[in-house]
Amino acid sequence: MTTAPSTPTDEAPKPPASAPAPAKSAWTGLRPLVLRLHFYAGVLVAPFLLVAALTGLLYAASYQAEKIVYDHELTVPVGDRKLPVSEQVAAAREAHPEGTISAVRPSPEADATTRVMLSGIPGVDPGHTLAVFVDPYTAKVRGELEQYGSSGALPLRTWIDEFHRDLHLGEPGRLYSEFAASWLWVIAGGGLVLWFSRRRAQRKFRGTGGRRRTLALHGGVGVWAAAGFIFLSATGLTWSTYAGANIGELRTSLGQETPSVSAAAAGEHAGHDAAGGTAGDAAHGVGLDKVLAAARAEGLGDPVEIVPPADEKSAYVVRQIQRSWPEKQDSAAVDPASGEVTDVLRFDDYPVLAKLTRWGIDLHTGSLFGLVNQIALMALALTLILLIVWGYRMWWQRGRGSAFGRPIPRGAWQQVPPYVLVPLLAAIAVLGYFVPLLGIPLAVFLAVDIVLGEVAHRRGRRTYGSGTAAR
Repeated sequence: MTTAPSTPTDEAPKPPASAPAPAKSAWTGLRPLVLRLHFYAGVLVAPFLLVAALTGLLYAASYQAEKIVYDHELTVPVGDRKLPVSEQVAAAREAHPEGTISAVRPSPEADATTRVMLSGIPGVDPGHTLAVFVDPYTAKVRGELEQYGSSGALPLRTWIDEFHRDLHLGEPGRLYSEFAASWLWVIAGGGLVLWFSRRRAQRKFRGTGGRRRTLALHGGVGVWAAAGFIFLSATGLTWSTYAGANIGELRTSLGQETPSVSAAAAGEHAGHDAAGGTAGDAAHGVGLDKVLAAARAEGLGDPVEIVPPADEKSAYVVRQIQRSWPEKQDSAAVDPASGEVTDVLRFDDYPVLAKLTRWGIDLHTGSLFGLVNQIALMALALTLILLIVWGYRMWWQRGRGSAFGRPIPRGAWQQVPPYVLVPLLAAIAVLGYFVPLLGIPLAVFLAVDIVLGEVAHRRGRRTYGSGTAAR
């Protein structure tokens, strides 16, 4: 949110009348436009970014908070021998016979419980499941909690996640986070360009005071965090409503969508000899223990999730769910009648963009590198909050008397050479199409700005082409 300078005027010193005007470089004409965009985007988008930073800070801390709050459900004293998974699931079903088993996550560590996820439970959000936590050594149920998403978020993290994503306003609320993500990289990139275009002496904050010191702090800290902000913006857009859909279509057209293992059961007798249960039941066919053993034979180590067959023609799907580095995302389909593996999908075989998307999302959410990842995200969130505070402070310091926060003069686009302006407008149009919550607000801003400029011109107060604004 870098703003304009504290100098008495926004006009550059004019050369003597007898001297020829120096030729303007492309950057000399472009810089005022970047400065004006950075200023207004910072002022208008900062409230949305502030909310995203505060809620993002809470989310990054929620992983560790979840372990403390739900310690009783998540951990158990280490015993001598773990019971078969089928016995643990039977204990969960005895305690909760309602609903349908949607997945089972066997205890991945010596002191961890087994999760049995039930769907269709009255009182539980249709998009969530009820996770029943079972002691793998005694088959005693230690509790049950509502769970959301593939990361297994429990109520505390789920609440914070939804708060960060949509402010608990549903689909309309998601526009706020997409709007913030759409503009964060623009503001960060603009600030980065402006910082490196300044003379080295103007970047120092030691021995300075007032607005110049605030500007130096804002720019100096921002330049170190800019790469992180651009990353958060890009990865946040991958699962946004509108830009995310466009990114998904682009990946599909390039053959880079995330693949999935084939869940079709093998053989013409698939399902007919699967005694001991019905489709959708964890006891369907050969049972969980043989299915898990078959997946283990294919190299699928903990943590894993077992999904029962969806119908009589489907297979069990066993997939690794480790989102920390190194990621484990292999999956296998197991025929419920014979217990044989019918298909295997390795993460190494994912398309490049599918891998990058997986890594990007996990890094964005703080799971890829665990606690270190979460601390880094909290640091970025705190940095963004400080930059917003400093940005508004500069806006305040830039005003004189009653002229609070004087804006950057209009007409910056007129100083951009046509050979730069035309390709720039074309690039913005294409980008605005793929990222509509960037393109639409930018178009509205430009339209309003042009109208206000014409009104000022008719009243004799137009300031277009008044020189290059300093920063």
